[in-house]
Order: sequence, then C-alpha cells, then structure tokens
Amino acid sequence: MLAHRSPALQSENLLTGILTLMVCVLALFGGASGAASWLEATSFVTGAACVWLTVKENVWNFPIGLVNVTTFSVVFFQARLYADAGLQIVYFALGVAGWMMWLHGGANRSPLKVTRAPLVECVLSAVFVSLGTIALWSLLTNVGGSASFWDALTTSLSLASQWLLNRKRVESWLGWILVDVIYVPLYLCKELYLTALLYAVFLAMAVVGLKAWTNSWRLQVNAQEDSGAYQAILT
Repeated sequence: MLAHRSPALQSENLLTGILTLMVCVLALFGGASGAASWLEATSFVTGAACVWLTVKENVWNFPIGLVNVTTFSVVFFQARLYADAGLQIVYFALGVAGWMMWLHGGANRSPLKVTRAPLVECVLSAVFVSLGTIALWSLLTNVGGSASFWDALTTSLSLASQWLLNRKRVESWLGWILVDVIYVPLYLCKELYLTALLYAVFLAMAVVGLKAWTNSWRLQVNAQEDSGAYQAILT
C-alpha cells in the first residue's frame, strides 16, 4: 500500500519544493530590485518554508512560522492592514501552542496525527468566523482600517484555520485555500504586488497540502482497518 502511494507522495513533495523555490527567487528579486523591502523578502522566504514544512507534517514549521509572523506584522502595519498586523501577534501565541500540541497532543502525550474535524468542530468554526467578522468589521471601520470587511473576514478565517491546523485537522487547508483566494486581490488593491504573488503561490501550496494531508489520513485509516482485521483473525 505504501509503495503504491509513493509516486503521488513524491509528486506532492516535488511540486511543493518547486513552489517554495519560486518564492525564494521572487524574494531575492524583490529585495535586490527594490520592489520589496528586505523585511518583506524575509517574510516571503520564511512564509514559504513554513507552509512547505506544514505540508510535510514537520513540526519545525512552527519556529520558522514564529519568525515569519514577526516580520509580517511590521509589513502589514505599514500597509494599514491593522487586523492582519494584529493577527500576527495572535499567530505567535497560536504558533507556540501548536508547537506543543503537535509534539505532545496525541494519545499518551505522543506526537499528534492528522485527523478529520468532527461536524461539531466545523460548525463551531463557522460560527466563530461569522461572529468574528461582524465584530472586527465594526471595529476596523471605526479606526479607519483599509478594506475593513475583507480584512475582518480573512482575519477570522485565518484564526479558525490556524486553530484547526494546530489540531492537525485536514479541514484546516480548506480554510487556508479560501483565505488565499481572498488575499490575492486584496493585496493587489493595496499595491503589495509581491505579497499578492506570494499568496498566489501559498494558494497552490494549500491545495497540495489538502491532498497530502487527506492521503496521510487515509493511510492511517487503512492501517487501523488492516490492524483490526488482523486482530480479529487472531482472536
């Protein structure tokens, strides 16, 4: 079974690696040409590395992600995307929590495995996104934020997606796909062209991540079924 799925896994790893390399090249070009600050370029590289490691279920995505959110908080604040800037601070806390959950969140404090989110968790996430968007939209409108509604929506979606990712839920990638679909035109309107391009690459990586984690979950389910059948034969 593992050998049968290995070509698909190799293809996913290759595609993710190519996308990550694309971001690194764009970051170097942006920094060298002056199209982006070196702080923004650093955000590109660490962001791509973080997503790449997340797709591969590598816990080192969290420390790299902490560097990423620190640099992006400054970039977004300068662009007057206040919710996105504040979101990076929350991401930092969630990153630390997720780091611990991936290491010790499984049975008997074992490493966490990829799972599907139960219906209740999906409904609660949707309610959180709805209420969070309404509350943040009102707040950002009052403080003069740019693109207040979309900023509020992507902020709420990102928080819910990050929480699901911390719990290693397959559905977290669906949230990130939706977030990236919104972010690309939003950053184009803000004239953050390289950031918009980065999130277009993130969108492609999120699609790969959804496929990779779905395959990982199915492998676990099949392994459990095979183990259960074997135990039934023995008894």
